[in-house]
Order: sequence, then C-alpha cells, then structure tokens
Amino acid sequence: MPAHVRKGDIVYVRSGADRGKTGEVVSVDPQSSTCVVKGINLRTKHLKPTQQRPKGAMVRTELPIHVSKVSPMADGKPTRVRFTVKADGTKVRVAAKGGKELGAVSPARKSRKAK
Repeated sequence: MPAHVRKGDIVYVRSGADRGKTGEVVSVDPQSSTCVVKGINLRTKHLKPTQQRPKGAMVRTELPIHVSKVSPMADGKPTRVRFTVKADGTKVRVAAKGGKELGAVSPARKSRKAK
C-alpha cells in the first residue's frame, strides 16, 4: 500500500510534543511506517571528549515520527490524501480538500492488447 507521505512533502504534525509545527520530510521508511521531518522530534546526544573532539559535543538530531501523526499540506492547510488513477493509467496522490494533485505514485501502465 502506498504511503500518503513522500520525501520532499511539507507536512503538519498532528500530535506529540511538536504538535502544530510544519516541516519537510527528509526520509520515509515504509517498513516501520515512520518518517524523518526536518526540525521535528529533535533530541540532543552528548558526546564524550575524545582526541578528535577534546571538548566533547552536543549533537541535535531528528528522530523518526510515525506517519499517522503527520498530514501533507495543500494550499497551506493540512489535508487527507486520496489516490486516483488518471485516464493514462498514472496513479496520483490527490488532496481530499480542494483536489490538488500532490504527486505521482506510479507511472502510466502500458495497455495490454488482446491477442
């Protein structure tokens, strides 16, 4: 089943500590149904001092968030996603509010001719 969120989408966070924020999807993992959103779900990791880093470091990184907690944005508002098939056979994602096309999921299929 295709995911309603794809890399490069601008999404709205519906729940969690970052509720109400928006960001761009950096990556999507379909196996675990998670996505990494730029600037969302940030965590700080403290690194010990080493010879390369004598002072140590504090690294802020984005952790994955479940795709059910985000919604794609269309015309500045969050929306649900529908999947439709065009006349040429291309499957596309369409915003439920307004009907704006969000992007293609699969290319047009070649028609099979009866032999």
